Amino acid sequence: MSETLRDVRLFVAVYEELSFTAAAERENATQSGVSQHIRKIEDRFGVKLFARGGGSVQPTPAGESYYRHCIELLRLNEMANRSVGRFGAGLDGEMVVGLMPTMTRSVLAPALARFVDLHPNVGVRIWEAYSANLTQQVRAGELAFAIVPASTGTVGVRTTRFAFTPEVLVSGARAGREHMKPVRLADLGPLKVVVPSGQNARRANIETYLASNGVAVERRLELDAMMGTLDFVASTDWVAILPGLMMAEEAERARSSDLTGRFTVNPIADPALVMDLVLIEPARRPLGPVAAAFLDVLAQETARIGRVWGERAGLYAEVGAA
Repeated sequence: MSETLRDVRLFVAVYEELSFTAAAERENATQSGVSQHIRKIEDRFGVKLFARGGGSVQPTPAGESYYRHCIELLRLNEMANRSVGRFGAGLDGEMVVGLMPTMTRSVLAPALARFVDLHPNVGVRIWEAYSANLTQQVRAGELAFAIVPASTGTVGVRTTRFAFTPEVLVSGARAGREHMKPVRLADLGPLKVVVPSGQNARRANIETYLASNGVAVERRLELDAMMGTLDFVASTDWVAILPGLMMAEEAERARSSDLTGRFTVNPIADPALVMDLVLIEPARRPLGPVAAAFLDVLAQETARIGRVWGERAGLYAEVGAA
């Protein structure tokens, strides 16, 4: 990388982290080295890019403008390098992507099985976490991409709509409700609900829905462990509101009239509660060919599961990949 591109990378890191120390850690540099590079850019243009003081670093209007062009420059440089590299090698290498439990429970296994069969020379690492952690890792460049719930924009992250899924009521198999029949939560009486913690992007949406639709809640239990949530709900009279996408196996069971499962799943209706999923990737670079190929397989599997939901509940005929 030329010295000029090194300057740009370090500037982008400081802008996104709002810290010389964090930028240095991210780019494997020293804090003094980062400061020197930023000063060199500022001296070159004769303008301050950051306001420093009181232990904080904030971009100036000049810094805001420079950043917008810098991330496009880094992205174009990476695309140019890869366009040449594709002539000399097949699809191999490694990738690290991040997925929420929504994706890993039902979508990941069939998608991953197809991908490793198609591309046996690719090393794959999947990182499961909730949206806040995944977003930070994408911004830092530690993940090629992640799939998370839609939320407000994050600096340094490029966002594209990926899919949407209904939220469904999940309870134990002996809940006394007809499996896969839509329900109105306000009609079910006081509920004992397992909810994700406040750091989970889905929590605010769930609470807003409960409050605005007159749903009585007897007790809440915070649990940020998806497998633990499912095991707890299956063996108690507590319920959870979970993305329908991750309950694909239960939807398939309903289609085949198999009533031997652990859960009763009911789409939420009057009104429906849905969750948008988005693809996030580092704004400063495009997806590599390996990550792009895996994303394509993941989107196809998401769409397939969406069609299962469409067949079971006409309200959600377009659930799946956007």
